Amino acid sequence: MDSPLLTRLFRQLFSRRACQSLRSHSKLPSRIQGTTRHGQSRSLSSTGGRRDAAGDSKRNESNWQQRTDLFPLDMSEEYQKYPMVSADQLRGRRERPRRVKMLARDFIEDSLYNPSYGYFSKQVVIFTPGEPFVFNSIEDEPEFHQLLGQRYTEFEDKLDATAPNESRQLWHTPTELFRPYYGEAIARYLITNYKLSQYPYHDLIIYEMGAGNGTLMLNILDYIRSTEPSVYHRTKFKIIEISSSLAKLQASQLLRSANSRGHASKVEIINKSIFEWNTVVPSPCFFLAMEVFDNFAHDAIRYDPLTEEPLQGTVLIDNAGEFHEFYTPHIDPVASRFLRVRHAATSGHYPLPLTQSKILRKLRARMPFMANLSDPEYIPTRLMQFFDILGKYFPSHRLLTSDFHDLPDTIKGVNAPVVQTRYQRRTVPVTTPYVHQGYFDILFPTDFNVMELMYRAITGKLTRVLSHEEFLRRWAYVEETETKNGENPLLSWYKNASVLTTV
Repeated sequence: MDSPLLTRLFRQLFSRRACQSLRSHSKLPSRIQGTTRHGQSRSLSSTGGRRDAAGDSKRNESNWQQRTDLFPLDMSEEYQKYPMVSADQLRGRRERPRRVKMLARDFIEDSLYNPSYGYFSKQVVIFTPGEPFVFNSIEDEPEFHQLLGQRYTEFEDKLDATAPNESRQLWHTPTELFRPYYGEAIARYLITNYKLSQYPYHDLIIYEMGAGNGTLMLNILDYIRSTEPSVYHRTKFKIIEISSSLAKLQASQLLRSANSRGHASKVEIINKSIFEWNTVVPSPCFFLAMEVFDNFAHDAIRYDPLTEEPLQGTVLIDNAGEFHEFYTPHIDPVASRFLRVRHAATSGHYPLPLTQSKILRKLRARMPFMANLSDPEYIPTRLMQFFDILGKYFPSHRLLTSDFHDLPDTIKGVNAPVVQTRYQRRTVPVTTPYVHQGYFDILFPTDFNVMELMYRAITGKLTRVLSHEEFLRRWAYVEETETKNGENPLLSWYKNASVLTTV
């Protein structure tokens, strides 16, 4: 049922400018996909549309809906009638819900992780370039980019030969592009810190969340086995993977060759969400979360420009499957706690969408047809809950995480995401996160200035934040990824990423 509709809508979007990749110089599919504006989606600034199947429309007289256009539909009656549901309640559903309302974070969680129609459950393919690139034989970064483009084409041509798919969601990670050098850098960090603080009294226990193809796991274990046999003997690698399809892929990677099969006794793949974790792990361990925070669900918060009161976003899905955004001053306990912890941890220093002075905001509010609420702020409530899990169930953990502190082509708002998909091998963006569930990557930047302080406040641990380049200069053998003319893609390609470590 989805395919003809999506095809028609993707064609309508084909004339739009494709979203740039995470790296400004790359036009290849990357960790942020392009998004299509789905016909059933409806942003806050849309004008008109059906109220329901009967086509009855009303003008907005409600204080619950954000006023951003001249004549928006008034869905307050439906808002009162429709039941509130959560992503957890929808996990058993095989079809996308209608005639319900849900918090923004639950909508995003359901869109990305629902087992039946979620983006990571059904849509994602992670690019594997084949044999590792021999950087020392490549002339410069442009040649590397050209070679990567060729391998991308070959990879997708091979997939299309057996299963053509115009809307395949394909992206790459630094682990795959810079195999095995990136994984070996992580392994050096782990070995050094393990030997300094835990060896020989404890085993080297490594947890990885969001392991993708399992490439990082294999690169780390290969390096430890070849360089530190005594440490390898005491190594245990545990993957926590919410996606059943990716968990199966990771297991198959272990059986791919005799070399990788040798690690089978070291690896445990746990197919569950980290947010369902309920077992205390008292032993010291390292916890890897590489490019995971960006897909954690966020809550949407807007502020009254006059009182500065926060209001929490709710998404109403009507009988036709269209989306309508509401804001209420009744903040749920999770978002309310986030706002309190953030304020305490940062001493009140964090960005807000209320940038103008109160006087200017008052004058602006009196102007005709002006919005009655601020731009949205997207707060990482799921990330806070992840820190809670680490503090409660992994009290002796050391966190190593890398993610994007800045993203291009985000939608409007503070800490706003990139929302995008792929169609006919092109990246297509949209301007709202409230789009057809499962077909769009919703990718948030991480404000490390704020989240580092919140992590410290919740777990009681000390941290260090480095740029992606700084971390790799410390732990990678950078000469291995240097081109003939002295350029180094490993260091230059992820300028918009940071690395946070527990110290």
